[in-house]
Amino acid sequence: MPFLCGASRKIITPPLGTPLFGYRPDVFSTTVHDDLTATAVAFGNDEKTALLISLAVGELSNEVFVSLRKKVAEASGVNERDIIIHATHTHSAPNVCGMEGWGEVNHEYIDEILSPMTIVAAKEAVDSMKPAELGVEEIKSEIGINRRQQDRHGNILLGQNPWGCYDPYLTFISVRNTEDRSGIINLIHYGCHGTACGCSTEITRDWSGVMIDRVEKQTGIMTAFLNGAIGDVGPRLSNGQTVGDITFVRELGSYAAMDAMRVFKKIRSYSSPKIKIYNDTIRLPYNKMPELAEVEKKLQSYSEPEKLVNLHRLTYMHLKEIAEYLKSDPKEAVPEFFAFEENILKVGDILFIPYPYEFFSEISMRLRAYTGVRHTLALSCSNGCNAYLPVESALCRGGYETAVFQNSGLFTLTDNADQHLINETLRIIEEGDNK
Repeated sequence: MPFLCGASRKIITPPLGTPLFGYRPDVFSTTVHDDLTATAVAFGNDEKTALLISLAVGELSNEVFVSLRKKVAEASGVNERDIIIHATHTHSAPNVCGMEGWGEVNHEYIDEILSPMTIVAAKEAVDSMKPAELGVEEIKSEIGINRRQQDRHGNILLGQNPWGCYDPYLTFISVRNTEDRSGIINLIHYGCHGTACGCSTEITRDWSGVMIDRVEKQTGIMTAFLNGAIGDVGPRLSNGQTVGDITFVRELGSYAAMDAMRVFKKIRSYSSPKIKIYNDTIRLPYNKMPELAEVEKKLQSYSEPEKLVNLHRLTYMHLKEIAEYLKSDPKEAVPEFFAFEENILKVGDILFIPYPYEFFSEISMRLRAYTGVRHTLALSCSNGCNAYLPVESALCRGGYETAVFQNSGLFTLTDNADQHLINETLRIIEEGDNK
């Protein structure tokens, strides 16, 4: 059974005036620095086809993901559970997430641009599949840096933490036609937030867009980005911060392009790998509910909740939702777990592991150590998104990411959710390999 691959890309840039996701609900686009894209890659053999789709948007809500995946499956003929939809997490794209405090989902953009263009790209990728071979290499890169900056008083800020953890590996996957060796698709994986542009009004894929465009120009091959562990990693900007403006996008993107081309040139061998898909369910345990008196005391500290945005709005609504639940009669039973479908794609010695979270970099590095697969590529903001998933050791220090983790939704995950996520992932792989 030959290894098959096909790829297609469509533009998903919104019209000017579209509100942008990532900071506040009142930021509207005024210019386009570079186009947003939907890139679909089909991997397969005579028996199985899988789709890996990279969308240059912030993150998809679970509801938007489910709807889009169903439409892609119907149009492409690929089984729903064999489709991974990944968001690169640029903060300069339309809101397709709808997280409390960050504005509402832009359904008009989804219905008129994002969904139809993604469907076309997916179908074209499947229809264009041909015998292929794949090469992969990796290097260490300093594109990202831990962003949980600690001041002298112990407060955790969003900035640069030079002694903090980040996943340094940049992986370059190159797929080409076996007959004439023409390129089909390049995939670049690295974990780093798309915040170099900061809270601006420019539409952009952020630093990864500059990198992708330069690699395409140098190689002549369609190229797409897959974002890895971003929960505690920001762009390593020369201003010492985790946000900047479009000049920092160009600066860091150029640096990233040099690293990407360096690893591309290291690829010497190509082969036709086997593919495998692991389908199962991951279950992460929930916390017990707090006491009503404790929740009401916290709610009383908010004087003008209608003016809140971002994290403050999220926290207030979390407390309000808990209070309403605790006062309700009869009460809805507290579920034991949060469960989500997992579909891990293995292509030769590459594992694509999608998670619907902005997970911390240590999780990615631990997975790579435990799976035994050389290129273990965990993907943030994939198949939906449920905010941050930190490592347990970060919770005692607090900070923005941990606060979002602890205040998202009515039911919250236990502090050791990171270990449960890793355990569940390894279980799925091990059970799949033993079948």
